Amino acid sequence: MSGWAQHLPLFPIVIPLLAGAGMLLFADAQRTPRTVVALAAALANLLSAIALADMAGGGMADIWPEGIAVYLLGGWQAPFGIVLVVDRLSAVMLLLNAVLALVTLVYAQARWKRIGPHFQSLFQFIVMGINGAFLTGDLFNLFVFVEVLLAASYGLALHGLGVSRVRAGLHYIVMNLAGSFVFLIGVSLIYGASGTLNMADLAARAPFLADGDRILFETGAAILGVAFLLKAGAWPLNFWLPQTYGAAAPPVAAMFSIMTKVGVYAMLRLGSLLSPSPGMPGLPGVPGIPAPFGEEWLFGIGIATLVLGTAGTLIAQQPQRLAAYCIIASSGTLLAALGLGGAEIKGAALFYLVSSVLGTGALFMLSEMIERTQQPGEAIAGSAADPRESEGEDELYSDWPDEVVGIVIPAAMAFLGMSFSACTLLVAGLPPLSGFVAKFLLLAAALDSVQGTVVPGLVWVLWAAVLGSSLIGVIALCRMGMRLFWSQGEIVTPQLHLIEAAPVATLLLLSVALTAGAGPAMDYLGLAGQSLSSPRDYIDAVLSTNPLFSPASRGAGQ
Repeated sequence: MSGWAQHLPLFPIVIPLLAGAGMLLFADAQRTPRTVVALAAALANLLSAIALADMAGGGMADIWPEGIAVYLLGGWQAPFGIVLVVDRLSAVMLLLNAVLALVTLVYAQARWKRIGPHFQSLFQFIVMGINGAFLTGDLFNLFVFVEVLLAASYGLALHGLGVSRVRAGLHYIVMNLAGSFVFLIGVSLIYGASGTLNMADLAARAPFLADGDRILFETGAAILGVAFLLKAGAWPLNFWLPQTYGAAAPPVAAMFSIMTKVGVYAMLRLGSLLSPSPGMPGLPGVPGIPAPFGEEWLFGIGIATLVLGTAGTLIAQQPQRLAAYCIIASSGTLLAALGLGGAEIKGAALFYLVSSVLGTGALFMLSEMIERTQQPGEAIAGSAADPRESEGEDELYSDWPDEVVGIVIPAAMAFLGMSFSACTLLVAGLPPLSGFVAKFLLLAAALDSVQGTVVPGLVWVLWAAVLGSSLIGVIALCRMGMRLFWSQGEIVTPQLHLIEAAPVATLLLLSVALTAGAGPAMDYLGLAGQSLSSPRDYIDAVLSTNPLFSPASRGAGQ
């Protein structure tokens, strides 16, 4: 077992890459083979993510004793070679991405895969890019994988029909191309100052940089942080997100719900490595962490993002656009919580991250099904469910499928109403679902982090912002539900198929399971938070791992 298990960290990249490239060889009419390949790849990706999560939790202690898997591509030791690293944080993100990818891909088989070319391949490439971003151990390959996922997301954002989708997609492309340019500048400055892009090696070298190099390094880090915050949907760089996510095809928007978490992950990963911690050297008078990775910056940006996202839910007129503002609010909550620092808060923030992705992913897919309950003339302008132009043209595009695949489920309206209520509880953070547990853990961890008897003002600000966002979120979601289900003169009962309803139900049931298993989940995520607060094990594991074979010995053997 140890033979193939040593190569397990490579699977989340290789599986979607081979599947996406292989499906390009099929003709457009060969839908069944492409569907089989896509679903098999998504399932294999999920199984590999489960195995990696078990490995990071100590399930393969004979191979990686510290629970940190370091895979040296090409057999070159870090920092000279390309390194893939799996710890608890990356394993959780891989598993979350795999679950979301599988359920959204199943949902897309009903109709959305057929309204544009190469959907299946683009979907696999975005999964590959996200997985690679969570796995890579150096900044340049983080840039490469981010570009892969962005290139695939450009095609997916434009996938489908309608002027509003094309307009929003073009804005999305322009903004992210600018962000990629900023990303590359930041990486170049950091390399010029430190001579390395391996994140573990960078953490070891940064405290000893000379004054001139330190200024250049901090400038590069600040520029790089701007790029990460753009990807995370943070204020003031998130004005493109509601329009893009609100106009995208529902399975695409559901998959996009984890893309903002790539930016949050990058801020958390690099920020934790650059933070001073016990056992790590530092120079007197030199700041331990550059802006905007510092806690004060993260907290301020997070609160502003949370306020903006919460306010956006009140003005949203479309359910999918409302879900987009919920994503902004979740990013703000994460950044603000991480800005308080502390291992317990980081563990609770990861629990909230998982819960929020499950909730918003389900809400995006559910929104399109709910919009089918409206009369044809009452469709929300520019909504993702309406394939017509935003001006309301009567003629549908010929590519829009007239029927969907699967078995029609009974009691469709009951399913929609119960599912929307569950999404409201989950996204707003009300009991009994995991959203409530996540926010409770966050607020409790914030209080536990207080030193002494006086509670700092920042903790009260976080409490007020989180509780206020929950209250406003309930108001916005309930108002949207009343408008969609009760205020219409006549509601059309839609035909919901099993292949569409099952993915939404799966995500909601996973949130129930997360609530029931909150104890074991927090044990795992709490250890992930502790490792982020004390990154010495990560740095040592990356820099001390020896290759299974050396390039020289391989050449001699040949």
